[in-house]
This record gives sequence, structure tokens and C-alpha cells, in this order.
Amino acid sequence: MVARMTVLLAPRPGDLILEAGTGSGYQAAVLAWLGARVISIERHVELAETARARLAELGYTDRVEVRVGDGTLGAPDRAPYAGIIVTAGAPAIPTSLREQLSEGGRLVIPVGPRERQELFLVIRDGDEWREIDDGPCVFVPLVGADGWAELLARLAPIERGWREP
Repeated sequence: MVARMTVLLAPRPGDLILEAGTGSGYQAAVLAWLGARVISIERHVELAETARARLAELGYTDRVEVRVGDGTLGAPDRAPYAGIIVTAGAPAIPTSLREQLSEGGRLVIPVGPRERQELFLVIRDGDEWREIDDGPCVFVPLVGADGWAELLARLAPIERGWREP
């Protein structure tokens, strides 16, 4: 999946890339290895700290900045981005991310409910965005600050069911 998304993103050396969902740091490391500069946002402090340490061990601190925050908002302070890659499934393509793309910039994002996600490539052309469906995929949900309560409420019955004999 990392390879597929990287090919769609088509990063070039020196490109500034935004990654929403740092996770282990693997995708950020691949992008840095290809010569991109990466701003990676992770919601979970522990994951961000572990990824930051791993990326430092690999020698990528000069090319990857790991932040803790809400990836659905992007990082407008460093925009525009030549590319944005989202490593969690979204119900729709966030407008905030579209608007942070540079002219000709590419956004790669899985969209849809977990059982029917499609990987989209979005290319900015002025104030227009061309969307290309690259086919099915499966990712964990992209949850913005407002979505956590809803997600936890939906998971509560499932969690109770797992614990019951």
C-alpha cells in the first residue's frame, strides 16, 4: 500500500509533502529517502514520539518533522504542499487538505466506509480539483477532533460484545 500510494503521489526530490497519520514513520521514511521534505502529523503522542525517534535513528531529522495534532486540519503554516498523503480512511476528502495543495499538487487519500473504501488521487488545477479513483483499499478511519466521540459511541457496543461471555 505504501508503494502504491507513493507512486500516485509521485514525489520529487525537494518536494514538501504533508502526511496525515505518521504511525510507525515508515511512509515518512520512504518519502525522505526519495528526497522529499515531510511534515507528518500524528494524533497519538506515543506513536509520534516513537516515530520521531525511529526517523532520527535513520538519519531523517533534517527531512522529516513529526507533529502531534489533527491531521484532518493539515498544517497550513507550511502550505502549500506539492503532495499530501493520508494514511487513514476518510468519509470525504477534507476541504482543508485540498486547499493546502500547491498548483499541480497531488493528494492521495482513501475515501469511504471501511467496507467500501476507494483510494483517490486528487490533482489541483487552479481552483479545480480532478479526482481519480485508483481502486479499492482498506484503512483505519481518519478521525478529526469532532469525530472521536462519534467513533467511540459506535465502538462501545462492539467492545461490550467482545467482553461478554
